[in-house]
Amino acid sequence: MEKFIVSARKYRPQNFSTVVGQQHITITLKNAIRNNQLAHAFLFCGPRGVGKTTCARILAKTINCENRDAEGEACNKCISCVSFNDGASLNIHELDAASNNSVEDIRSLVDQVRFAPQAGKYKVYIIDEVHMLSSSAFNAFLKTLEEPPPYAIFILATTEKHKILPTILSRCQIFDFKRITLLDTVSHLQEICDKENIVVDKSALQVIAQKSEGCMRDALSILDKIASFTNNCITYQNTLEHLNILDADYYFKMLEAMHGQHLSDALLIYDDINKKGFEGDLVLNGFAEFLRNILVCQDDKSAELLEAVEGFRDKYREVSARVGTSYLISALNILNEAEINYRAARNKRLHVELTFIKLCYLQQAIEWVGDQETTPTKKSQEGKSPSIAFRKLVPLAAPLKNLKEIEPSLGLGTQRARLLIETANARKDKKEPSPVMQEIATVPVPTPAPQVEQAKVDAAPINATLGALSKLRREVAGRQQNTAETAVQNLTDQPLLMAWQEFTLRLRESRNPALQSFELAELHIKGEYLFEVIAHNNLELKFIEQEKRQLSAFLQNKFNNRAISFSVTIEEGNYQEPADRPLNKREQYQKIVEQYPLVKDLKDRLKLDLDY
Repeated sequence: MEKFIVSARKYRPQNFSTVVGQQHITITLKNAIRNNQLAHAFLFCGPRGVGKTTCARILAKTINCENRDAEGEACNKCISCVSFNDGASLNIHELDAASNNSVEDIRSLVDQVRFAPQAGKYKVYIIDEVHMLSSSAFNAFLKTLEEPPPYAIFILATTEKHKILPTILSRCQIFDFKRITLLDTVSHLQEICDKENIVVDKSALQVIAQKSEGCMRDALSILDKIASFTNNCITYQNTLEHLNILDADYYFKMLEAMHGQHLSDALLIYDDINKKGFEGDLVLNGFAEFLRNILVCQDDKSAELLEAVEGFRDKYREVSARVGTSYLISALNILNEAEINYRAARNKRLHVELTFIKLCYLQQAIEWVGDQETTPTKKSQEGKSPSIAFRKLVPLAAPLKNLKEIEPSLGLGTQRARLLIETANARKDKKEPSPVMQEIATVPVPTPAPQVEQAKVDAAPINATLGALSKLRREVAGRQQNTAETAVQNLTDQPLLMAWQEFTLRLRESRNPALQSFELAELHIKGEYLFEVIAHNNLELKFIEQEKRQLSAFLQNKFNNRAISFSVTIEEGNYQEPADRPLNKREQYQKIVEQYPLVKDLKDRLKLDLDY
């Protein structure tokens, strides 16, 4: 039985012309070999599986070939090429820096560089995954990399160029490998299928190429796996089944349901997808890629960015013509946030369903926002009333009689509305203020009457203005009514005491430390709008002064009188503290000693100092 070799090894390129998707590098290397302009150190960097190590081996074989052709390719027939193909060449040394990353490994390599090649012109050292070397290993390699012997060539390969020291980068000729395109991957896979007698659909190869994401090694591994799964008969359906990829038909149906605001259909489609075993984050990511493909199809310039199976390209273009750009961009934003928050969600299915609910009503939200933000033009106003009415305002400086002049042109009735402003007379000798209502201006109010169509359009902004005036009139009337109901009150003993107790109760509920000062204070009325608060020490004075602003506002609102004020004074006369006053620490100790004399003896024996 013949030993099986995976396609990634069996069909590894043996010369520059068979390298897929890296023509910008292979052409440069062939010209350098042909013109004898080889650098002493190369750095091949790029994504995984795009041909970095393959190109390094081809370069090592080609520069030692004895019979290169006119294009600079190796002959694969000379002793050097044959020994290289058999893995017996002594001029090529490969080092895996992932497992040999210590400074001793690099010093051993540097010791080998001192010996000239026994056959051929160059000794080539290929160091793969060079970014895994330690800092000390890099430093030990610097001098040799900068000034190697004329027969030594170093080829470094890495997937993470940013991890390499700048001193190493400056000593190398850098080649950046790019991801292999979808078309190149499909073409190369088709060639291999023809050689291996594998029956395959082109759409299946396109799905494999998309899944590999520009990595040829991954694409070949997937091809071998599906070929074994399907017995060398690869179709589009069994490729989707094996790779656990959701068919694009589901996404087309879901978008149609969401765009038509059919929530039940969208949830049923997701339920069908969920029963097939697809995780929610996979559905969100796949739907986001689907909307991205529709978005790029809306412009002919970006249509080449479409990553879809050949049979769905026309359907993508058809759907993109019916879906708005604003909807697609907003939907992509919602899906991106949902995918980010998916891991933190406790109920995964509900999280995905909420996202689809938002997408179902997204079009309605976009239209509503557009109606709110769009200013109507002259053409859009024909046949419908504008969302925002505009009219030319009368200057404020114009005389009031001008209103009578423009009244006939407004088509208004005979009813008139009065704009009233409440003012107060100046207080003299602390008399009670009397509110006075002054009529400032009169504005006509329209009476309901049939109007012609043009008059309706012209009257819309006027009605909006009169609505504001009527609102102001109602507020003034309400204020007048409230003023009549709550008349101004003068200071008297009983109401003042009740208001003081109510404010004290508020302090008690809020646990304000000024409570005791308010309970011990005495009140004396000095006039109609003035009273005096008597405190018995500076501490009480400070507590009352601290609440003075809140107390003034409370009393003025309680008596409906803005003129009420008070003063706080200290009177240390024959004041007797109430019996229910709480004892301080010293008094508590003295009371305990009176009741239990042994406590004092214990204190004296222990020589305790009490902190009162």
